[in-house]
Amino acid sequence: MHIHVTGSGPALVLIHGWALHGGIFAPLVERLAPHFELHIVDLPGHGHSRDDTTPLRLPYLVNAIASATPAAVWCGWSLGGLVALHGAATLPQVRGLAMLAATPRFVRNADWPNAVEPVVFEQFGRDLEQDYRGTLERFLALDVMGSQHARSELRTLRDALVERGEPAPRALHEGLALLERSDLRGSLPSLHKPGLWIGGQRDRLVPSKAMHQAAALAPPGLHAAHTIDGGGHAPFLGHADHVAELLQQFVAGCA
Repeated sequence: MHIHVTGSGPALVLIHGWALHGGIFAPLVERLAPHFELHIVDLPGHGHSRDDTTPLRLPYLVNAIASATPAAVWCGWSLGGLVALHGAATLPQVRGLAMLAATPRFVRNADWPNAVEPVVFEQFGRDLEQDYRGTLERFLALDVMGSQHARSELRTLRDALVERGEPAPRALHEGLALLERSDLRGSLPSLHKPGLWIGGQRDRLVPSKAMHQAAALAPPGLHAAHTIDGGGHAPFLGHADHVAELLQQFVAGCA
C-alpha cells in the first residue's frame, strides 16, 4: 500500500474516499504539513496502490495502514471514515479520530434515518458493469451536489480521478460493498478516544445530522461535531481553511 509522508510534527493519517486517492487531500496537505507529519494513504486498487490486491475489508485495511505508520490521529473522508473508525476502535496506536463527511453507517434504516437509501449503492454497483466511467462521473456529481462551491469542487474531483490512473474495478465493487454493509455504531459507546466529526451543511450523501448523531453515541465529552455552512460531501475542498483550522486544533490537542 502506497503511503506518502510529508511535513513534520505530530503524526496524522489521511484516508480518502471511494474511487479517489490521497492526492484529493492536497488543499489540507498544503495547510497542515507545516504543523504535522502527514501520512497520506492510497487505498488498495486506488492511485499509486492500484496494483495492490489487499481486499477492501476493514481488518485488512486497518492492519496494513497501522503496520506502516506511527502512533497517530487517523482522519478519514467518506469511505475512509469507516477505516479510520475501525482503526480507532481496535488499535491502541490510533490516538484520536477525525471523520470528514463520514458516518458509522451510510445506509438508511428504521433507526438510522439520516443516510442514503439502500438502492443508491445497489444501483451504482449495477451501473459499474454497464458504464464504468459514466458511473464514476455520476458519483462525483453526487459528491458536490448542493455545495456552495460545486463547480470548482467537481473540477478538482474530475482531475484527481485520473491523476494517478483510474481505480481498479475490483476495488470499486468492494468499496461499494463496504459502504453498503458496514455498521460501526456499536463501536462508539466504548470508544474512549477523542473524536472530531466535520460535515457539510448541504451534503447529500452524509447529512450533517448523522454526524451529530454519531458523535453523541461516543462517551460524553470526548467527541465534537461541526457543520460547515454551505459545504457538500467534500467540505475540505471548498472550505479548506475552515476544515484545516478545525483539524489543526484537534490534532494538536490529541498530541
